[in-house]
Amino acid sequence: MANFDEKYFLETFEKLIKIDSTTGCYEEIQAHICKTLEDMGVKYHTLRKGGVIAELGGKEPALAVTAHFDAIGLMVRHINADGTLCVCPVGGLYPVYCVTENVRIHTRAGKVFTGCICRTPNSVHVTEDELRKEVGDFDKNVCVVLDEDVKSADDVRKLGIETGDDVALEPRFTLANGYIKSRFIDDKAAVAILLTTIKAIKDNNTNRKLYFYFAAYEEIGHGTTWLPDDVKDILAVDIAPTGEKQTSDERKVSIFCKDSRIPYHWAMTNELKAAAEKANIPFVMDIFTPHYGTDCEGSISAGYDIRFAAIGFGTANSHGYERTQLDGIKATYDLLNAYISV
Repeated sequence: MANFDEKYFLETFEKLIKIDSTTGCYEEIQAHICKTLEDMGVKYHTLRKGGVIAELGGKEPALAVTAHFDAIGLMVRHINADGTLCVCPVGGLYPVYCVTENVRIHTRAGKVFTGCICRTPNSVHVTEDELRKEVGDFDKNVCVVLDEDVKSADDVRKLGIETGDDVALEPRFTLANGYIKSRFIDDKAAVAILLTTIKAIKDNNTNRKLYFYFAAYEEIGHGTTWLPDDVKDILAVDIAPTGEKQTSDERKVSIFCKDSRIPYHWAMTNELKAAAEKANIPFVMDIFTPHYGTDCEGSISAGYDIRFAAIGFGTANSHGYERTQLDGIKATYDLLNAYISV
């Protein structure tokens, strides 16, 4: 089993984090992943809808390892009369997790503008009683204020901004004492784990035929709804949300027993558990309810006759300003490599 290359992982993760990739806007990050694979001499192909499948190894039965590069975000729903933007969520983003965040607005003509997500009203000095209330929904209580001198909807449209433009949140990556804090750890940290694994495999080889599937639509439920014909197993790598009644731990890898919709394949999950025990990898068995799923579900729902399992690193503040630990990242990498080396 190849040792975890922490330096390469962090460099890879930081590059991914800097690329905006709200679900549906995949071209830039997909091109980056393709270039990374090309630099390593790895064979791959892209999907028409978005996504990249890299092929490595070996002998069947083929295993598909998947992580997604799409991120939750916003879309311009309407341009308000005062020049602010009414926005709607793309994926599971809630106002309470993003108010006051800086954003980038990507127009369909390729222009990029900056702004900030604000409450409406937005000043405690003016409307204190109103601001003591809970943040409601995007339609009524939130808007995007542009960093432009605009006073009307016409002013905004003259910039080239229109309904349907993408709004990406600033990730704000930091690293302190081994703790990674950033938006979109879900699931760009897992993408970086997969790329770090591919680099190790290129140096050390593997016996089993492997596909590494970088999915573009996991956050809205149809990431891996198509697979190569010879895939027999799928393993999703994703965050393991921490919280009440969870055994997930930022310094360990979680092996998923069940999420909010499906129990994972009994035998394949047991194989992962045995691999973790044999390699002395710090792990926990975990269940995630009531609002969690992985790309395994897309494949199963599409009708594939495959085994399916998932692992992930403990992550706090899911779908907000997330936090994980390099120990948990390493444990996930180690388990993935131990399993594919069997």
